[in-house]
Amino acid sequence: MPAKRTRTKGRRRKKLREGFTTGTAAAAATKGALQFLFTGSHLSPISVTLPENRRLKLPSHRYFQEGNTFLCSVVKDGGDDPDVTHGAEIGARVKVLGATEGETEIVFKAGEGVGRVTKPGLPVKVGEPAINPVPRQMIQWAVEEVLDACGAEKAQKIEVEIFVTDGEALAKKTINPRLGIVGGLSILGTTGIVRPLSHKAYKETIEAALSVALAAGDELVLSTGGKSERFARRLLTHLPEESFVQIADFYGFSLKAAAKSGFSKITHAVFMGKLVKMAMGLYYTHASSGNMDLGIVGKIALEAGESEELSGRLASANTARHSLEIMEETGTTSKIIPSLVKKAISVSKKHSKGKLDIHLLLFDYGGQLIFRC
Repeated sequence: MPAKRTRTKGRRRKKLREGFTTGTAAAAATKGALQFLFTGSHLSPISVTLPENRRLKLPSHRYFQEGNTFLCSVVKDGGDDPDVTHGAEIGARVKVLGATEGETEIVFKAGEGVGRVTKPGLPVKVGEPAINPVPRQMIQWAVEEVLDACGAEKAQKIEVEIFVTDGEALAKKTINPRLGIVGGLSILGTTGIVRPLSHKAYKETIEAALSVALAAGDELVLSTGGKSERFARRLLTHLPEESFVQIADFYGFSLKAAAKSGFSKITHAVFMGKLVKMAMGLYYTHASSGNMDLGIVGKIALEAGESEELSGRLASANTARHSLEIMEETGTTSKIIPSLVKKAISVSKKHSKGKLDIHLLLFDYGGQLIFRC
């Protein structure tokens, strides 16, 4: 009996602690600051709405009033998956600019330590504060919750200035400068939560998900995350929920594991960035494993008979999203994407040793299907 207890203890893994994104921090700070403006009271903890109808409570860090501007901040907690923003102060300054004719209008501003977009190819337009779409939506929810709770008039224009203390220095440790985000960090997040997993733990999670999926059938859909999975499920309605497995950056590993498990058909659900990395032949597709080389897109354009000028534009695009925008602008998507997909599928077949019937769904960042193989 003692030996058995010892082995059980040795197999037990410490549960890793979740954290929250910079977008969640910004939404909480906005809610705290606006509550302070309307009521003079300080919220702590601050309850915020996350995507997928979840809620999270965050402790406040500090409150301050500067004339007609009200400030609240929180301290970013990355859980057991800390990045450069872990422990940073992220805050919001809010003020009411006046009445509007319709619904609440939010004017987003980049305070100190928050970057501004200077190059195309990002989810936010050039010239805008680097506050991504999902964090903007979360901030909108936070503002509306305060207005509802306080019984305030909703037809108001409210300025929300997000700041990150020492954000400009922290941004130098990220790829923001290369992407053309100047002056600070980006406010990011698609779920609001940071879910940490070690490589070993994530691989074990994928293997467990594959086992469940195989029990439901021999067809599998591999997505990089929740967003691409949602888009795929809208199309592949004949498949049960268990057939969809999120693999993050473990591209090669997941294919090898799927082939070993006995699946017959695999469908990749991807965006442009992952497609390029697949076509490059990468086994692990995280940014840390190597920079994306858009030269492959430029080369394919030449092979498709496009001009050297277009090839150069594609190869030097700011991001994969930007390269897709160039293709759409020049009407060359249908000439270039099929060859890029063909290369990616060839790599997938190599990782799975030719044992899988491989298909692919390529979506744009709004969920529209660009190409289906």
